[in-house]
Amino acid sequence: MHPYPSALLFAASLLQLSHGTPIRDTQSVLQSLQAPLEERSQESASRRLHGRFLHISDLHPDPHYKVHSSTEEDDACHRGSGLAGTYGAETSDCDSPFALIDATFKWIEDNIRDNIDFVIWTGDSARHDSDEEIPRHAEEVLETNRWVAKKFIDVFSKKDDPDKSLTIPIVSTFGNNDILPHNILLSGPNKWLKVYTDIWSKFIPEEQRHGFERGGWYFVEVIPKKLAVFSLNTLYFFDHNAAVDGCALRSEPGYAHFEWLRIQLQFMRDRGMKAILTGHVPPARTESKQLWDETCWQKYTLWLHQYRDVIVGGLFGHMNIDHFMLQDTKQIDLVLAGGEADGSESARTLMDEELTVESANDYLEELRSKWAGLPNPNLAFRDMGEESSKKHKTQKEKALKNIGGPWGERFQVTLVGPSIVPNFFPTLRVMEYNISDLDLGATWANAQASSEGQDMDWLEERFDPSFDDATDDAEGDELESIAKKKPHKKPKKPENPDLIVPSPPSKSAPPGPAYSPQSLTLLGYTQYFTNLSYINNDNHIDFVVDEVETDRWHEGKHKGKHPKDKIPHPKPFSFEIEYDTFTDPIYKLKDLTVRSYLKLAHRIGQYKPQPGDMVDDSFGEYEFGTDDGDTIDEDDDIGVEKKHKKKKHHRQHEQNKVWLQFVSRAFVGTLEDEDLDAFEEDSGSGLGFARSHAHDGEL
Repeated sequence: MHPYPSALLFAASLLQLSHGTPIRDTQSVLQSLQAPLEERSQESASRRLHGRFLHISDLHPDPHYKVHSSTEEDDACHRGSGLAGTYGAETSDCDSPFALIDATFKWIEDNIRDNIDFVIWTGDSARHDSDEEIPRHAEEVLETNRWVAKKFIDVFSKKDDPDKSLTIPIVSTFGNNDILPHNILLSGPNKWLKVYTDIWSKFIPEEQRHGFERGGWYFVEVIPKKLAVFSLNTLYFFDHNAAVDGCALRSEPGYAHFEWLRIQLQFMRDRGMKAILTGHVPPARTESKQLWDETCWQKYTLWLHQYRDVIVGGLFGHMNIDHFMLQDTKQIDLVLAGGEADGSESARTLMDEELTVESANDYLEELRSKWAGLPNPNLAFRDMGEESSKKHKTQKEKALKNIGGPWGERFQVTLVGPSIVPNFFPTLRVMEYNISDLDLGATWANAQASSEGQDMDWLEERFDPSFDDATDDAEGDELESIAKKKPHKKPKKPENPDLIVPSPPSKSAPPGPAYSPQSLTLLGYTQYFTNLSYINNDNHIDFVVDEVETDRWHEGKHKGKHPKDKIPHPKPFSFEIEYDTFTDPIYKLKDLTVRSYLKLAHRIGQYKPQPGDMVDDSFGEYEFGTDDGDTIDEDDDIGVEKKHKKKKHHRQHEQNKVWLQFVSRAFVGTLEDEDLDAFEEDSGSGLGFARSHAHDGEL
């Protein structure tokens, strides 16, 4: 039963005229790799793989949201008079009305339900605790989560089945607002884990529910015996969870989590399977800020490197902005991963509203500064003909060594999806992956069989000698590279006996799907958004207001505005394509492998852009052309990363269109040209309605 009947009736009345935009047809690009799109038809007993899945995050339904209420901090779209729209108050800190959630699931059902193989849902399905007059309570948090879980079940289940059996797997995960108080989750078993075991009973494999009650983590073989999706409980990694203390000590749930993950990934390797890692809070880490405890970040990056033959990629939410990040194996420190350091070596602080934290533009600028120091991937990956000079061949060899070989195995990629909650525009993403050489009929729904090895108790397996023998001679070369501090010092293995370094791939193993195009490699994605400024269709009256805003709350573009009409008149709801990586003329991503993202990150990082990446500002506005920007600077430093001091760059005629596109997409197209110009000229200034400060790492 709907927890808030009045909201349901209101939403139902709005959806009578609702329509959707069909999923994009990419077959001209991927005809040889993807199964053809199927026409919408009646439920069938047998499904086939389509090579697509849905990533959706941060719904934040708010049962107290009121249409035409105020977006001011004291009102939070719960009261007062303002321009909070029928489907949400875009660009503000208000949460999602139930009408937006209902309309989103209706659009998913009508447009993409039958064309995807599984769903990744990365948490935060309760409102923020931002209204002192209506504080959150446990019953409300759990009720909205039950309601959202039921929406998934209703959309992705057999219509004539009284048991509501799912037609595709749904992989859920905790958000930091899905518990009370937010951010704080004690080591399991605890009441929250027990209740979510029940709420997500249709999502968590039966044989893993007991383990979920102890730690809040699980995995699903979304393609039996081929691909598993791991739901990580990132609250045990989150540095703002005061109930836990990192991932180095055996007494901590974060330690147990990584031991479980190590053993399960080894099972995947032994069975010839691949894995996607998902969670809520991403492993964001820049020069001055981070979201995870350092010991957890160190272990995660080490695990990614050691299981690079298994892991397809990582998908996260939480931060609300559309972007990606690179993990660098050269930053692995086994001493830090083992928890032996005193913490004084790191000057990073937590992205948290209670501290002096970076604004969104500072965060993105720090990413850019880091990427500016990347070795030039175009030099490393370019083809060398027989007549190439010895100098050029030497440059290529050095570049390849610096980047981790021909597949860029020094690095790993993490993708952060934007949110449904309209801090910008509501957004969801349909990912596509390579299904060549797979049995298209071997789906989760058709199998419904338990995976091998999942009934083993990982706590007992941890002490099996076969797992403890992880630092033998077979991985000596790996540890030599990872543990190396200075060239003249002999590297040491970690002194902490609790740190079990995972075994690396065998020397004969080919590169994994994150590096080399093959079955299960991520090919690209289509980003959908809904333009609430258009769909809400509210005419407004402007009032003179104080321009000063608090650091903690953002009123958005509707600040000081009131509706002309008392009765809302929304337009039919739909999502439309913001961009897709297959045809994008700016990013030019051939696929989502590490090599492709290294090229993109390097281009974003250029403060003096390559000729094809310069903005043509002769028309007085940003014109994103399609010239090829993959050029090579022969003087490019292919050695260690270059250090870039923060400074203003005067680039009126050298604006980097790849960087500006990255920023524009981070905020889902809600920035105007003048905001982008301000972003380019001064990364430290406040921008229009971009997030001025982080909220527990949310931007």
